[in-house]
Amino acid sequence: MATDVKKLVSEMTLEEKASLLGGADFWHTKAVDRLGIPKFMMSDGPHGLRKQDEEGDHLGINDSIKAVCFPAACATASSFDTEMIGKMGEAIGDECQAENLSIVLGPAVNIKRSPLCGRNFEYFSEDPYLAGKMAAAYINGVQSRHVGTSIKHFALNNQEYFRMSNSSEVSERAMREIYFPPFEIAVKESQPKTVMCSYNKINGTYSADNEWLLDKVLRKDWGFEGFVMTDWGAVNDRVQGVRAGLELEMPGDSSVNDAKIVKAVKDGSLDEKLVDRACERILTVVYDYFDNKKEGVVFDRDADHEKAVEAAVECGVLLENNGILPLDPSKKIVYIGEYAETPRYQGGGSSHINSSKVTSALDSAKAKGRNVEYVMGFPGQKDEPLDKAELEKAVAAAKGADVVVIFAGLPDVIESEGYDRANMNMPAAQNELIEAVTAVNENTVVVLHNGSPVETPWADDVAAILEMYLAGQGVGEATDQLLYGEKNPSGHLAESFPFRVQDNPSYLNFNTDPEKCYYSEGVYVGYRYYDKKMMPVRWAFGHGLSYTTFELSNMKLSSDKMTEDSTIKVSVDVKNTGDVVGKEVVQLYVGDLNGTFDRPVKELKGFAKIEVAPGETKTVTMEIDYRSLAYFEESMGDWFAPSGKYELLVGNSSDNITLREEICFETKKVKPMRCDSSITIGELMANPATKPIIDEMMKKAAENSPFGDPSEAVGDEMMQAMMRFMPLKSAMSFGMMTETDMEQLLSAISAALGQR
Repeated sequence: MATDVKKLVSEMTLEEKASLLGGADFWHTKAVDRLGIPKFMMSDGPHGLRKQDEEGDHLGINDSIKAVCFPAACATASSFDTEMIGKMGEAIGDECQAENLSIVLGPAVNIKRSPLCGRNFEYFSEDPYLAGKMAAAYINGVQSRHVGTSIKHFALNNQEYFRMSNSSEVSERAMREIYFPPFEIAVKESQPKTVMCSYNKINGTYSADNEWLLDKVLRKDWGFEGFVMTDWGAVNDRVQGVRAGLELEMPGDSSVNDAKIVKAVKDGSLDEKLVDRACERILTVVYDYFDNKKEGVVFDRDADHEKAVEAAVECGVLLENNGILPLDPSKKIVYIGEYAETPRYQGGGSSHINSSKVTSALDSAKAKGRNVEYVMGFPGQKDEPLDKAELEKAVAAAKGADVVVIFAGLPDVIESEGYDRANMNMPAAQNELIEAVTAVNENTVVVLHNGSPVETPWADDVAAILEMYLAGQGVGEATDQLLYGEKNPSGHLAESFPFRVQDNPSYLNFNTDPEKCYYSEGVYVGYRYYDKKMMPVRWAFGHGLSYTTFELSNMKLSSDKMTEDSTIKVSVDVKNTGDVVGKEVVQLYVGDLNGTFDRPVKELKGFAKIEVAPGETKTVTMEIDYRSLAYFEESMGDWFAPSGKYELLVGNSSDNITLREEICFETKKVKPMRCDSSITIGELMANPATKPIIDEMMKKAAENSPFGDPSEAVGDEMMQAMMRFMPLKSAMSFGMMTETDMEQLLSAISAALGQR
C-alpha cells in the first residue's frame, strides 16, 4: 500500500518540513524520526555506482565501494543503441537496490558545445535529439527497478571554467532547440524522479533561483512530476529557491538555510504552501523507493562485468580502415602504448568508479594466445616528453612486426571534471611516437581512449583507427574482440571531429570571460554549423565504418502530406552486401526547403540500429511529427513550422545521405507580424494574407508615378529585389503613397492579419 504523503506532510512541524529540504551529509537526506520518515542515500553515477563506504567521512573524497564501471556517455551515445543503454540502466538499478541506494546521480545530458569542455566524457552528444533519446532509455532502465535518477545539469552548464558563477548568455531559441531538448525528451518519455539544477547563471539568474527555468519550463511546459535538487553547493538564495521550485539542497549540513526557510515563513515572505509542496514532491520519490524496496537483490559484479563488456563492444567506432582490420591472428603483432596494459576507461571527477575488475587489451590477447609483443612506448597517465630509449624500442619492435597497434588518447591530467582542456591536442609524445612508427611500418593501427575529439595530424598515414572513447572496465576485452573480428564495429560518432579546434563554432566565445559566456553561435552547434558553412571536418557526426557493407534503399513514406496533428512513418530497407554479420545505424534528418530565415541545413530527427546477416535485407521504420519540422519562434513563444516543403534525408552519417523524399506540410498557425510603417514590402509579399494588398499598392504606385512604371526601366526581377527590404515609411518618402494612403494600408493589413 502506497504511503499517504499528503497526510505525512500535514503532521510535520514547520521546522521538520524545512529540515527535509536539505541534506544531512554528503550523500543522505535528513530523516524525521518522530514520524518514521527515513533518510535516503544517493550515489554519484551515471555509468556505475560511486557509493561511499558507510564508515567513510561523507566528504566525497574517500574510496567508494567496488562497483562495475560501464561505458561513459561519450561512448554509449556512439552506440546509437537505446536498447543497450536501457539494459545498462536496468543493471545499475539492480545494483542500487542491492546497495540500498534510492537515487543515482545521472544521466548528464549537457550539449557538447565545444570539444574542450573537461566534462564532455560524461555527456552524450552535440545533438539534442540523440542525447534526449539515449537519456530517456537509460532513465527508463534504472527506474524500472524503482530507483530514481537525477538528470543533470539543468541547464547550460557547458564548461568547467568558472562553472559555479559564470552566466550563460543564450537566446531562448538556442535554449529551446539545442540545450533544453535532451531534458525535455527525457522528462516527457521517462519522467526522471529528480532533476539536478546547475551551478551557473542563465542570462544573469542562478539556475537554483530561476523560477522560469524550474517551474515555467520544467513543470508547466514539460510536465515534470519529480523534485529538483541542487548540484553540490549550487544553492544561492535558499528562500528564493523554494519559490522557484528548488526542493532539495545538497549536500549537508543545511541547518543555516533550514532556519532561513522557517524565518521566511514566519515573517510572511514565503508561503508555507510552497514548503509543503516541496516536501510532498520529495517524499513521493522517497516512498516510491521504500514502498517498492526489493530484498535479497545481489550485486553480481562478475555478471555485470560481462554486461559492461557487451556494452563496450557496441560503442567502438571504426573511423578509418584500409583493410588491415580485422587483424590476422597468425601475424606478428606489437602493441605499443601504456593504455594497452593499463587502459584509460573512465573520466576523472565525481563519476570516477572504484572498478571491480579491469582487463586490458594486452591481457585479453595473452589469454587467447595471440602472437603479441608489448612495448610501453609512452606513459598513459602523464603528458611529458617522449623517452628516447622507449621510442627506440618502439621503432625497433615496429620494424620487426607485421602489424603495429598503438593505444593512444588523453590522460586524466588533460581531461577531467573541474577544468577544461587547453586545446584539442593529444600529448606531444604520443603524436611523435605514432609518426615515428608509421614511418617504419605502414600497417599501423591506432586505438583511441579519450572522452571527446582530438586532433589527429597522423590520420592519413595510419592503416586504421578504432575510437573506443572511455568504454568502461570491459574496454580491454571489447577492444580485443573488435580488433580481431570476433565482433563487428557498429558505433557511429555522436559528435563531429573538426580538423582543428579553431574550426569549432564556439571557439571565439569559449572560456574568454569569467563572468559571462556568450553563446553567439546560437543554434549552430556541431554538424549544424559545419553543414551551414560547408566546412569539411575530419570525421562527421554519425560517421562509423564496419567490416561489412550496407545498402540503404526503398525509402517509403506513409504519406507525403502532413499537418500539425499528423505524423509520417518513414521506412527504409537495409541490406548487408558484405560477407559478415553487422549492425547499421540508419539516420533520419529533416531539412526546411522554404527559405526560412536562419535554419540549419538538416537536423537529426530519427535513428535506428539494426543487425543484418550477409545477403539479408531488413526494414527499419522511424516516425516524424510536427516538432520534427519546427523551430522555436521567439515572437510567438512557441514552436512553428511554416507551410511548405520539407526534405526527409536518410543515410548512415550526416555527410553520407543516400535517400531523399519531399513532403508538404500545412499549418493553421500564423506567425505574428508587426503592423507599423517599419514593416518591409518583402515581408508583406511573403505572407499570403497580405500579398494581395501589397500587389494592389504597387500597381497603384506605378500608375500614379510621374516617372511611369520603374520595372520597365530595371525589369521586374530587379525591381522586386530592390523593394524587398524597403519599409513602408520609405515607400511613402519616395512618393509611392500619401499619409492617408499609409493609414488605410495599415488598417487593411491589420484586418488581413486578424489583428482587429
